[in-house]
Amino acid sequence: MTHRRSLLAATLTLGTLPRLAAAQQRFASLYVFVPAGPGGGWDGLGRAIEQAARASSLVGTFQFENVGGAGGMVGLPRFLSQRRGRADSLMIGGSVMVGAALTNKTPVSLQNTVPVARMTEEAGVIIVPANSPYRTITELADALKANPRSVAVAGGSAGGTDHIILGLMLQKLGRQPREASFVAFPGGGPAQAAILGGQVAAGISGWSEFSEQIKAGRVRALATTGERRLDPDVPTLKESGLDVVATNWRGVFGAPGINATQRQALVDLMTAIHASEAWRRILADRGWEDAFLTGAPFDQFLERDRSETESVLKDLGLA
Repeated sequence: MTHRRSLLAATLTLGTLPRLAAAQQRFASLYVFVPAGPGGGWDGLGRAIEQAARASSLVGTFQFENVGGAGGMVGLPRFLSQRRGRADSLMIGGSVMVGAALTNKTPVSLQNTVPVARMTEEAGVIIVPANSPYRTITELADALKANPRSVAVAGGSAGGTDHIILGLMLQKLGRQPREASFVAFPGGGPAQAAILGGQVAAGISGWSEFSEQIKAGRVRALATTGERRLDPDVPTLKESGLDVVATNWRGVFGAPGINATQRQALVDLMTAIHASEAWRRILADRGWEDAFLTGAPFDQFLERDRSETESVLKDLGLA
């Protein structure tokens, strides 16, 4: 009798496991739109969200679409028109899109989406190819000061965070930001290829996009753009004599036309992902700062960020 009861209990327990998993699952499927090419920071965030959601059984399946160009401005209209009213859709975006919309004076911007959550913040890094003659940030700064147009620097979209960082560096060096020889790429992958191939003298992007290349010795990190060092051997711009501090935030946005309940379901999903152990490990592994923000505080942040970015771009002659 005891054996039969134990067997029955075990059978009931096993039978409830699928139901428990289904109860925990927030979305059977989720479409994630990345307005940039594979291999960059936005793509990395999207894949990290998938990794954490799968580890926590929060989403059944994922579908990704990458459409790069102009700091997200090529892909954004596609997301807005094709996913309107779709509550199972998310778009990855961030500070780069704010600057790109202002610089390109586009008819649409992040203001046309439904904000869901700010997820991460990341300092940038200035790198050069491993065989570059520039051994330190001071040597690169000297070359930029002498002749900015002779030093091609790769980065993301025109008017994005990378471009702003270069403009601020030139401003501190006593040059005009519009003198920069900035080469914009639609994603981290193409930018890496240009840097590794020696097509440009240097590159600027998020630390996580180049961390593996830095560790492998394929590129040399000269300085980072945050308040503190991300690597004990790599100084910040500020401590190197260039008073520039700039970080890149990234987040997720819903499609236009969804209602408040549908928006809250997406917020709840991202809140659960953010609270997971898998997400904490991802933040630590990639060197991302936890910048989680939702609801009215995120809405207010976006308004403030757009105003501040517009002011900086005007000062730099980029908008």
